[in-house]
Amino acid sequence: MNRRTAIRRLATFFLTTASLAHAQQSKKIPRIGFLLATSASANAARNEGFRQGLRELGYLEGKNIIIEWRYGEGKPDRLAAVAAELVRLKVDIIVTGGASSTRAAKETTTTIPIVMAQDPDPVETGVVASLARPGGNITGLSALAPELSGKRLELLKETVPKLSRVAVLGNSTISDNAQSLKEMQLAAGVLKVQLQFLDVLTSKDIDAAFRAASKGRAHALIVLQSPLSSTHRAEIVNLAVKNRLPAIYPQSDYMDVGGLMFYGANTTDLYRRAATFVDKILKGRTPADLPVEQPMKFEFIVNLKAAKAIGLTVPPNVLVRADRVIR
Repeated sequence: MNRRTAIRRLATFFLTTASLAHAQQSKKIPRIGFLLATSASANAARNEGFRQGLRELGYLEGKNIIIEWRYGEGKPDRLAAVAAELVRLKVDIIVTGGASSTRAAKETTTTIPIVMAQDPDPVETGVVASLARPGGNITGLSALAPELSGKRLELLKETVPKLSRVAVLGNSTISDNAQSLKEMQLAAGVLKVQLQFLDVLTSKDIDAAFRAASKGRAHALIVLQSPLSSTHRAEIVNLAVKNRLPAIYPQSDYMDVGGLMFYGANTTDLYRRAATFVDKILKGRTPADLPVEQPMKFEFIVNLKAAKAIGLTVPPNVLVRADRVIR
């Protein structure tokens, strides 16, 4: 073999190796971090909604996309550490499943794109500059939760016409709960209903809250959205039944464990739509240029089994408005 032939072969070898390396690099599987304040079981239906959205766009988990699922297990103080873990993994995008997880991700990174699967009011809480122009590294979907609180009280009043005192189970450390309570107080003035706020900061506060509701002679219950209440939703629903309190809940998951009523955005649909943001960002779009979207589907669900358990007759004018009635 002469020197010229050897050089040509070496050049061909290096070019082929470089080409293969480039091809492997271009086929890098995107890695998505999914940060949730609740547990896997509490968020199962919504997580499947996200997977469905990915499948509709041609992504199959474990094949051409990897999802790193991380959970706070209803303990907000764990979220910062979990968010930091996702950053260390160098994920391409972080998807968040609620206000607490969005804030934890925001405080942990300003460079990795963040997609909100749902956030009650991202503008009011300063997560994004505006819905049309979010700016920064965050975009996604708003669940409009504060604006729905007055409507929930209205539906509760229609269901229990003589209603005059309502216990509100919430968490004072969550800014969205404060906004929801303000909206509810406006509606309460019109409906001539007194509100009793029950602050639930830990799981140990749940029993005490229901004792306070009983002592305050509450006629019904409204539960505000929080990671803690979502994680312990079965316990909350059971206590509402035990205390014979008609209750309306912030998520449809409560209906799966015997809740009486739900009204709000279809969160499973929000999670499905979050996949479209992931797809756009992976294809080169930036969060700052992707407007935050609002809910397109709302649901009102009534559980007649739960009504029977507390001796409540749901008026026909309420039933006719329900999108789904559980019999």
